[in-house]
Amino acid sequence: DPAPWVDGEERSPFADGRKESPLESKAESSEGSARYRQQIVWRNVVLMTLLHIGAVYSLSLIPKAQLLTLIWAYLCFLMTALGVTAGAHRLWSHRSYKAKLPLRMFLAAANSMAFQNDIFEWCRDHRVHHKYSETDADPHNACRGFFFSHIGWLFVRKHRDVIEKGRKLDFTDLLDDPVVRFQRKYYKSSVVLMCFVIPTLVPWYIWGESLWNSYFLASILRYTISLNVTWLVNSAAHMYGNRPYDKYISPRQNAFVTLGAIGEGFHNYHHTFPFDYSASELGLKFNPTTWFIDFMFWLGLVTDRKQAPKEMILARKERTGDGSA
Repeated sequence: DPAPWVDGEERSPFADGRKESPLESKAESSEGSARYRQQIVWRNVVLMTLLHIGAVYSLSLIPKAQLLTLIWAYLCFLMTALGVTAGAHRLWSHRSYKAKLPLRMFLAAANSMAFQNDIFEWCRDHRVHHKYSETDADPHNACRGFFFSHIGWLFVRKHRDVIEKGRKLDFTDLLDDPVVRFQRKYYKSSVVLMCFVIPTLVPWYIWGESLWNSYFLASILRYTISLNVTWLVNSAAHMYGNRPYDKYISPRQNAFVTLGAIGEGFHNYHHTFPFDYSASELGLKFNPTTWFIDFMFWLGLVTDRKQAPKEMILARKERTGDGSA
């Protein structure tokens, strides 16, 4: 969810707010945003533009790269995704399960590979997004359109409502985790190492890929794709799809986002039951993040997986669902 580069805003600790506010009308939200003009962060505009230009160029290198390099780039993408989905999102933002120290260390390293701000800041923005979804206090308010909720929110300073309402929340639970504190303290160094150095050096050192191909494919292209996949949860999954659990909120079930974000596209379910570790109904559904958490549970590294009871899910479907499932 959050931006990959800090925009210079004043930072304050937020806390877990799992209860969604009623969906504000698009007209009200757009009118409020129009009255409050946000300053453009030109640094982010330039950096994001250069990053995407580099990613487009990277596509031309695919035929020239070794197969092992392409496989490595995909494995780095999966690790990147898990650092966001299983780590910052389901573990630290929603506390939907508990993870032992070795797993938390792995997820923190994977989160640094994702380069979407440190765990503390990622969870801060995500929790305020849930509590004030589709209002001006939502960092990536989907009522302001696809472009804004996808990437445009990174190009402007945060709306004052995001900061003012966020200050009222408590975020001390995250700071109690030494892994979160360590990653936050050494975040810049860990990003350089995990997001760029290791993905680039492994193909070059082990199987003789060129540093040029390694850098652009395993670092730049992989990073750009992972960012856009995450942003699709904010944009597409808030605009396109059905709402079988709660038709009165914006988030939707979106199969395309589910495929790209390894299980995060069951978004109507997730916003209805944000405490559920699977972020979807369990069963024969494509949710690699849930499979990963279940495998870690089998290894003894995960405990206390929270789930919405079937009776609660069925009752909610009947009461507020759109009848599509």
